[in-house]
Amino acid sequence: MWNIGDITIPNQVVLAPMAGVCNSAFRLTVKEFGAGLVCAEMVSDKGIVNNNERTMKMLYIDEEESPMSLQIFGGEKQTLVEAAQFVDKNTTADIIDINMGCPVPKITKCDAGSKWLLDPNKIHEMVAAVVKNVDKPVTVKMRTGWDEDHILAIENGKALEEAGAKAVALHGRTRAQLYEGYADWDIVRRLKENISIPVIGNGDIDTPQEAKRRLDETGVDAVMIGRAALGDPWMIYRTTKYLETGELIDEPQPHEKIEVCKLHMDRLIALKGEKTAIKEMRKHAAWYLKGVKGNGKVRRRINEAETREQLVTVLNDFVQESQARMKVS
Repeated sequence: MWNIGDITIPNQVVLAPMAGVCNSAFRLTVKEFGAGLVCAEMVSDKGIVNNNERTMKMLYIDEEESPMSLQIFGGEKQTLVEAAQFVDKNTTADIIDINMGCPVPKITKCDAGSKWLLDPNKIHEMVAAVVKNVDKPVTVKMRTGWDEDHILAIENGKALEEAGAKAVALHGRTRAQLYEGYADWDIVRRLKENISIPVIGNGDIDTPQEAKRRLDETGVDAVMIGRAALGDPWMIYRTTKYLETGELIDEPQPHEKIEVCKLHMDRLIALKGEKTAIKEMRKHAAWYLKGVKGNGKVRRRINEAETREQLVTVLNDFVQESQARMKVS
């Protein structure tokens, strides 16, 4: 148990704010598997300020998600502050997170996301302005630096701490690395040693054992799990249990994966409507089946599904085939 400002986080496992994935349907599913904190996908400050319909729908939060963090991004102080104020007063988010790590060009060309990493002074100015104008705790998610020649994680961490941020999540890659190579956890450790606010370590946590190793080696307050949770909320559950008891829970069976996939799908349909939800669930269904024998053959059928009924039929057929194979073997 630890705190971000006045918000108590019950354990050391945090769901990363993955763009295009971390809507309420996914967050709630992961929360039920034991995540101490779930983070929403990044939302544009200008989208909020301009009352963009699609953006405003992204602000939906289920009451069962708490504690949860809602992430905003932007490059201009005025709109970032206005968006933060809206989140502060008009949503049930517990924490306001500022994206300082997104590496994609359409974000960085707007002086947002990881573009901030080059300028500790801007970080201080922007974070301080948000902190001054909201009541909820403000946190930041960032990367180690822009590239190998501009690694300013310690300077940037100190700047955001001085500006009043209540915690920082550090992804151990530079912007130039995107999602390639390996995360540098030595920089994560050094950041923890140099600032007093909570530090959440992020990057390549793909087993419960790896989570514990990184916590032990770096002293961070929590680990953030991203891609390893896609189609596998059991990764969250198995990690929390391993950290609490040392027990390594078995991987789920195919039928268990399918049942949770269907639950996730129904939540997404309720959130976005069947047509949009099924298109989005195709990638999730493929993730849920990752590692299950015979999953390659069923992916084409998944990508052809256009209704809930069609996708459920594909998934149920796959489970029956998997169970039949297991009986034969």
